[in-house]
Amino acid sequence: MRCGIIGLPNVGKSTIFNAMTASSVPAENYPFCTIDPHLGIVNLPDSRLNRLKEIFKPEKVTPATVEFIDIAGLVRGASKGEGLGNRFLGQIRQVEALVHVVRCFKDKNITHVDGSIDSVRDAETIETELLLADIETIEKRLFHIEKLVRAGDKKTKKEAEFLSKLNEHCSAGRRARTVQKNEEETKILRGLHLLTAKPILYIANVSETEISSNKRSPLVQSLFDFSKKEGNDSIRICGQIEQEISTIPTEEKHEFLKEYGLSEPGLNKIIRSSFNLLGLQTYFTGGPKEVRAWTIRKGLTAPEAAGVIHSDFQRGFIKAEVYKYSDLNSLGSEKAVRDRGLSKMEGKDYVVNEGDCIYFRFNV
Repeated sequence: MRCGIIGLPNVGKSTIFNAMTASSVPAENYPFCTIDPHLGIVNLPDSRLNRLKEIFKPEKVTPATVEFIDIAGLVRGASKGEGLGNRFLGQIRQVEALVHVVRCFKDKNITHVDGSIDSVRDAETIETELLLADIETIEKRLFHIEKLVRAGDKKTKKEAEFLSKLNEHCSAGRRARTVQKNEEETKILRGLHLLTAKPILYIANVSETEISSNKRSPLVQSLFDFSKKEGNDSIRICGQIEQEISTIPTEEKHEFLKEYGLSEPGLNKIIRSSFNLLGLQTYFTGGPKEVRAWTIRKGLTAPEAAGVIHSDFQRGFIKAEVYKYSDLNSLGSEKAVRDRGLSKMEGKDYVVNEGDCIYFRFNV
């Protein structure tokens, strides 16, 4: 499960990626500084782990993680191969969600591929290229399926009908993720790996002056309105400040953040939002050896969640002892939680919730 960081050239993608991953990917003032994608694994900020550490006093603490890929900047015409577009679009197909960085500040020393700053225009440039690439994919698939239908293959008729509807939907300028679909059509859509079917988080990359104020500039407000209209979330950060924060000692970060009126690094918001964008959630296991946050897809049952730890846990699943983090936090110990009757034994049909603390019983 990976998030791809996309956007036009020179909008701050690599700067933000470096800050999140403690990497040193080149971030220069010219288009296509990044060619090959860079992968980084980032810890999910979670204050609950600090409390679990106090309670269990483990030898180590392991947080959940999110994977990010820094993908080179796209330009107008990417769907036709401009600016190595085919290569970069292929990289986007390999991720499950998109973090779209949009430049929302003016700086004459930083070039812009279109010569001026317009947050909505820039966002639409990328979205249009993704959409044009999707239409080409749909049309190719539809051409193949229609040949099968004409040859008498009845099984493909429903797929052809959906592809026709999807092609009309996207050709009207609408994203694939917004098409109305039933369960069967959802599977067809998933199999196409369309770019505009992926969820998007918009990042407004702003100046130091703006991030320290409580007011949104017109560039940011326009992007936020555009994002909301598209049914997406958006966040405002200053990539340059975030990179500075990532390089200073932990004990000095609080004072640095205070200077800019920030309660936490903006990167924490990106990481948590990306985690949610991917449809992920966390459950915990705890003991004297390790406290660990486990990453699972939302909606998994207890045996499926156990399988994330080890396949034997799922294969030999018997029961799961489950209690809520909130109960453990307030009562201070597993014993107190059990004494209050707040620990439950759950079976194979139990759907794991965010923040569950679980002890699995299994036999193989």
